[in-house]
Amino acid sequence: MKILGIGVDIIENKRIKLLSKNKQFIKRTFSKKEIITSQKFLDKKNFFAKRFAAKEALSKSIGIGFRNNLNFKDIEILNDKFGKPYYYKSKKIDKIIKNRFKIKKYNLFLSISDEKDYSIAFAILQT
Repeated sequence: MKILGIGVDIIENKRIKLLSKNKQFIKRTFSKKEIITSQKFLDKKNFFAKRFAAKEALSKSIGIGFRNNLNFKDIEILNDKFGKPYYYKSKKIDKIIKNRFKIKKYNLFLSISDEKDYSIAFAILQT
């Protein structure tokens, strides 16, 4: 097993609170599943802030940021039945990672956390 990339991102939650008042920002940044899941949470700013940081962390682990046709909405963070967050491997993400690293198989690992003022995410891309 080899680590191909790591990424970390931290965000001030109030920044997302200000942006989330703009419905277009939410629709442009988060998937339908993420928006639907957010309805279960009272504190939506922390919910969206953690996912925003996770999307940034993955783009950094790939090493391309948000360019080469990679958009925030292309990266989707879901939760397993125990609540653990994970990256959904869409066809687009799969293709970007496989082409960039010339690999056939890989794993993505995600850890996210938040406090009152900040949210942080850490991503690992591994063969």
